[in-house]
Amino acid sequence: MRIPVDSYRLPNGLLVTLSEDHSAPIVAVNLWYHVGSANEREGRTGFAHLFEHMLFQGSAHVGANEHFELVQRAGGTLNGSTWLDRTNYFETVPSNHLATALWLEADRMGALLPAMTQEKLDTQRDVVKNERRWSVDNQPYGTWWERLPALCFPPEHPFHHSLIGSMEHLSEASLEDIAEFFRTWYTPDNAVLTIAGDFDPAEARALVTQYFGPIPRGTARPALPSFEVAPSFGGARRAVFEDAVVLPRLFLAFRSPVFGSDGYYAASVCGAILGMRRGSRLYRALVREQEIAQEVSAFTYDLSKGSDLLVIDAMARPGVTLERLEAAVGAEVDRLHREGVTADEHTRALALIETDLISALQSAGERADKLSQFATYFGDAALLNDQIDHYRAVTVEQVTAFARAHLGAANRASLVYVPRAARADAAAGPAEVRA
Repeated sequence: MRIPVDSYRLPNGLLVTLSEDHSAPIVAVNLWYHVGSANEREGRTGFAHLFEHMLFQGSAHVGANEHFELVQRAGGTLNGSTWLDRTNYFETVPSNHLATALWLEADRMGALLPAMTQEKLDTQRDVVKNERRWSVDNQPYGTWWERLPALCFPPEHPFHHSLIGSMEHLSEASLEDIAEFFRTWYTPDNAVLTIAGDFDPAEARALVTQYFGPIPRGTARPALPSFEVAPSFGGARRAVFEDAVVLPRLFLAFRSPVFGSDGYYAASVCGAILGMRRGSRLYRALVREQEIAQEVSAFTYDLSKGSDLLVIDAMARPGVTLERLEAAVGAEVDRLHREGVTADEHTRALALIETDLISALQSAGERADKLSQFATYFGDAALLNDQIDHYRAVTVEQVTAFARAHLGAANRASLVYVPRAARADAAAGPAEVRA
C-alpha cells in the first residue's frame, strides 16, 4: 500500500506534507514541533509538557479553552502530546472545517505570547502538578516511564530526566522561562505540518500560505548535549523499587539500533516475536503455559538519536514471586539469544507488523501523525511508504543476529517493582546499578 505524499517548504522553513484520501469526509491537521523533554535545560525540566498545556490556553485571537470549543463545536476532535524529542498537536474535523483547524494552529504558533499571562501559567502549572500526582506519583507502577530512561541513559544524556518534570522545577518556572522556551522552539523552521484526508490540495496550499506564511522563522537554537551512547550497557543494570502495589512487575530494557536505521527493523521484528500479542514467545510461555504472568508485552521506544530501547513489560500473577517471574522472562530471552528465531515466528511477526501499519494508515489522524514523524526525524514524509518494504526485507538470519548481539546479559537493564512488604525477597540477584 502506497499513500499519496506531497511535501514542500514555505519560505519561513515550515515543512508541509499533504496526503489526499477522499474515502471519508474528514481531514486531519497534525503539527509536530521538534522539541521534547530532551531539549530542556538543567534545572528546568517539565517545560515541554507544561508548554503543551499552555498552548490550549488561548492566543492573540483565541480565548482560553476556545480552541477546544471551536473544534468540538465543528464536530471534530483534538489533543496534544509530549515525548522525549517531539511535541505534537492535532485535530480531526469534517472536511469543510479545514480552514478553522489551520487558522487555530497558525494563531498559536504566531501569536501565543501576547495572550500568555501569569494567571494562565499558575493555573496550568497546578494542572500539570496534579497530573503528575495522579498519573505518576500515586499511580501503581506510574513512575516506570521516567525511571526506566534514567536507568538506561547516563545523567548528562538528554533522555535521562523525567518527561513530566519535577515538582520543584515546575514551581520555579517563570513566565519569562516559558516565553523563552516558546521563542526558541515553537517556530515554523522547527515544525512540520501535515494535512491528511479529504481536502482540495490547491485550497489547502492557499490556506497554509495565508495562515502560516507570515510567521517569521526562528533564530539559532542552542546545541544539545551528545545523544551518543555505547551500543550496549556493558554490564547488567538493576533497580528495585518498593511501591504501593499488589503484584511484582518487571521492565527489562535492551539498548538497540535507533528508529529508522537498518538494524531497527530487525529489532522491531525481534520485539514482535518476543511480546506482540497472544502468539508471542513470552505470552505463550509465561501466560498460557507456565501461568506465572497475567500480562506481558514487548515494544520499542522508537528513538531516532543515540540509542533506541527494546523493552519487555511483565506483570506477575497473584501468588507468583518476583524471582520466579524474573527467572522465567530471563530464560526465554536467553533461549532467543542463544538459539535465534524460527521461520514461523518470523513470518507471524512480519504479518502482525504489516497489518498494524496498514490499519493505522486507514485513519486520517494516524496517517497524518506517521507522516509528521518521518518528516520531523528524517526530513522526508514519503519514507513512510517504504516501511513495509523495509520489514519484508528483514530475514530470519538478521533477527537472529540482532538477538545474539543485543539480548545478552551485558545489555540488560532491569527495573523492578515489588510490594513494600516483599522488598527483602527482591534483594536477590545482581546489585542495583544506575545509569
